[in-house]
Amino acid sequence: MASLWALSLLAFASSVSAQDCGVPAVPPAVKDYNRIINGEDAVPHSWPWQVSFQDSRGSHFCGGSLINENWVITAAHCSVIPNSDRAVLGEQNRRSDEEDIQTIDIVKTIAHPEYNTEISTDVALVKLKNPAIIQPHVSPVCLSCLNDIFPEGLKCVTTGWGRPSTSSMASAITLQQVALPIVGEDVCKQLWGSAVTKSMICAGSAGASSCHGDSGGPLVCQVGGPWHLVGIVSWGSSSCNIGLPAVYSRVSYVREWIDSIIASNN
Repeated sequence: MASLWALSLLAFASSVSAQDCGVPAVPPAVKDYNRIINGEDAVPHSWPWQVSFQDSRGSHFCGGSLINENWVITAAHCSVIPNSDRAVLGEQNRRSDEEDIQTIDIVKTIAHPEYNTEISTDVALVKLKNPAIIQPHVSPVCLSCLNDIFPEGLKCVTTGWGRPSTSSMASAITLQQVALPIVGEDVCKQLWGSAVTKSMICAGSAGASSCHGDSGGPLVCQVGGPWHLVGIVSWGSSSCNIGLPAVYSRVSYVREWIDSIIASNN
């Protein structure tokens, strides 16, 4: 069994090297492409870039996305603290002791220079102390590019361990997923006003929403075969109103900054 497992790891590593990103070894299954408020349990390990940021007591407080073996992207407002918080990769059930997770210390957090208290450009890069081991349950997501366009109505998916119900403040135990349509900028501004800027993209208002505890986690859209990180959970209704869109940091807006930070901080 051990040799077969080793062979499967080698085969997966080869496929990741060729594809680079965005192709889970375990295919996700998203109902209706419906329902983190009104979400559903994700197929175990089908979102291998999903990261849980946890404090020194092991309490989950924010999500993130693995973008290569050394870096995770999250929301700047998550305030991940180097040498204190941890990145947990490969997790599905937060109460399970049987999952092959990777718990990695943080050495650096770099917030986007345009980030401010009004939640504009709410993006941060987190450098891992040790490289993540890329394997079937842990692999990176693709990043959307500067000129990528994701049209209104496109169904995408967000994942996280945030509140699964408006009746409780507790975080979900099992990783949740929900399909959400992209909401056009004009429509989003009609609902949220001038708080919505070019650095943001909106999704939801269709009976489901991301919520507290999902912050920093991914909004991904499937482009061709691979999944691309389009947004980072940033803000929305304080009551997690499923009739209002949630607001995500737009990854294409900060793509050049991401590339420059990674290149200058090897």
